[in-house]
Amino acid sequence: MSTTELTIVLVAVVVGAVVKAVTGMGLPIIAIPIAALFVDLDDAVVVLAFPNVVANVLLGYRERKHVAETRDLPVLAATGIIGALVGAVAFVSLPETPLVVVLIVAIVFYVVTFFAKPDLQTSPERSRQLAPVVGATAGAFQGAIGISGPIIGSWIHSYRLERRAHILSVTSLFLITGGTQFVVFAATGELAGRVGASLLACIPVLASIPVGTRLRDRVSSRGFDLAVIAMLVVSVGALAVKTVV
Repeated sequence: MSTTELTIVLVAVVVGAVVKAVTGMGLPIIAIPIAALFVDLDDAVVVLAFPNVVANVLLGYRERKHVAETRDLPVLAATGIIGALVGAVAFVSLPETPLVVVLIVAIVFYVVTFFAKPDLQTSPERSRQLAPVVGATAGAFQGAIGISGPIIGSWIHSYRLERRAHILSVTSLFLITGGTQFVVFAATGELAGRVGASLLACIPVLASIPVGTRLRDRVSSRGFDLAVIAMLVVSVGALAVKTVV
């Protein structure tokens, strides 16, 4: 990779990290497709796995005081792990495209509903009933096709939590899935020859998170909602392109 290409990738990591600090998601969605223009897609995914873990740890730690304002995290985490195990074993042999299409339709439906009924939210009673199903579904998708972010992001957003509690919720759940992915990469030797690049990518992440956090504090509640929805739309776009290409 040339100096120019490396610079472009690092800029993409900066943008992704800032967006993640604002919305709780965005680093892999933004940085991986851009990095994949210059390096093999597998290299991009593996190299950015650890920086993404670092970002989730840092953001979750910064908002740890708001854990009392979160909802259903233990249930979502536990059922997500179970779902991931089931998905990896039972559904990994299924064609990926139908699963991605189902996911795209579900997220599009949520986005349309958000604009049609901006005040609609999932009540605590309803979330307690559905959290095990959502957690297991997100885990199953993660285990089967390696994608759960849009499910987690839209479900937590439907709670309409205070933004710091929202960030703590999504980053905690992403940490479980991303941390598991990183452990698998380490155990299977995928990190060999990529450690230096992965550590280098952590530098812009660490520098960008505080910037994104300050930006988030200046955004209105409506602006925060729209930023989260925008990331869900970007996720759908990325999934659609991935499916078509």
